[in-house]
Amino acid sequence: MKDKLTAKHIPGKVDSCGFESFHIGDRPDRRAQVTASRHGLDISGHRARLFTTRDFDDFDLIYVMDTGHFNNVMKLARNAADRARVDYMLNVISPGQNLGVMDPWYHDQEAFEEVFLLLDQACEMVAKKLLTDKTRS
Repeated sequence: MKDKLTAKHIPGKVDSCGFESFHIGDRPDRRAQVTASRHGLDISGHRARLFTTRDFDDFDLIYVMDTGHFNNVMKLARNAADRARVDYMLNVISPGQNLGVMDPWYHDQEAFEEVFLLLDQACEMVAKKLLTDKTRS
């Protein structure tokens, strides 16, 4: 997402986080790093962190990868404004279907490529929407 925003000259803060505390501080899976590198991206500097209620203050949009994450984020939402910031990432491709992104960790390198391409498409759509919204403002 950072790459998409930068390419379109859209200012913004992008981050990724989760809900499993045993991953705090971990680098991305080596297979994810290999896949990203094949597409010209270096994600080796990212470190896992937990989602917190402060994320509702720091981010205008919060995209989740699956129903478990959606439910966890909604449990932390303080009000309707927080809940309105949250959506499934794949709803930008398949609106209203609330589809989850396959977790490639349980699969081979090819699964990481498939997930990358799917998320790349979704991120491109988000960036285009943000650009359109920016030009309308």
